Amino acid sequence: MKASRLAGLLVLAASLGLAGCVALPVQELQSHWPAQLPARALLSQTPFIAQQEFECGPAALAMLMQAAGLQIEAEQLAPQVFVPGRQGSLQVEMRVAARRQGLPAYLLAPKLEAVLQEVAAGHPVLVFQNLALPIYPVWHYAVLIGYDRERGTVTLHSGRTAALEMSLSAFERTWARGGHWAMLALPPERLPATADAVSAGQAIAALERLQPRPAALAYAQALRRWPDDLLLQMGAGNSAYALGDLAAAETAYRAATQVHPQAADAWNNLAQVLWEQGKKEAAAQAIVQATRLGGPRLASYQALAQQIKGD
Repeated sequence: MKASRLAGLLVLAASLGLAGCVALPVQELQSHWPAQLPARALLSQTPFIAQQEFECGPAALAMLMQAAGLQIEAEQLAPQVFVPGRQGSLQVEMRVAARRQGLPAYLLAPKLEAVLQEVAAGHPVLVFQNLALPIYPVWHYAVLIGYDRERGTVTLHSGRTAALEMSLSAFERTWARGGHWAMLALPPERLPATADAVSAGQAIAALERLQPRPAALAYAQALRRWPDDLLLQMGAGNSAYALGDLAAAETAYRAATQVHPQAADAWNNLAQVLWEQGKKEAAAQAIVQATRLGGPRLASYQALAQQIKGD
């Protein structure tokens, strides 16, 4: 079997993607309400699951997954996300659990406007709150399903209460104590309303490592919005390659080389899939481009060039 020398998909850390964002105070949001944001929204069809003691994480995540069309219960998720020693769930486990079920886990910008925009777009949002004081925290996951500008309220599936109303200011305070953390788990064919190419690429790339098939669907959808983005093109090729679809991988990598002719990784990956399809001459031409461009993975490109030459 020919050894794969595909260059890895380079994705910035999620924290970098959110760097510099500052939560917009409620009063400022109310006085400068974004024109594209409806005055109210309510996702009344969002499933509700009452939490068991200390298990708000599995319950909230199951609600998100059911809203995305999965048939799953909190009890099935609890072993994956609930940490008994902490009597709660860690955020990283919440994201990984979503990916295990084939859903990209999108982290939202830590801004009130962002979570309201997602609700307005029909996306329930998983939020993390501290319902007490910073010095004596009561950590809590809830699902934001609505808001009303005129009344100054939000609506959450929270704890044992469905459609709990909370003032917008109280929500912002408790959410701020939780670090303004918010997450979406959407079907692969849907994208967050507030996503950009970088944040979408980060989320889909993380999914790709566990579930390449739904990742391929998510990449295809993202490329409809950002057709020339290099990371998305490379990701589409990588997920197709992982699924054994060399023709689709070739199409994705070739598109990347056409739009980004200085992307050495794209030329390298194109050479790899051409070679594996028996297209030796075309593969040799592609790897020449990669080695001419060079970069930190030049040695890998040169090794593939030798393999193609000696085949």
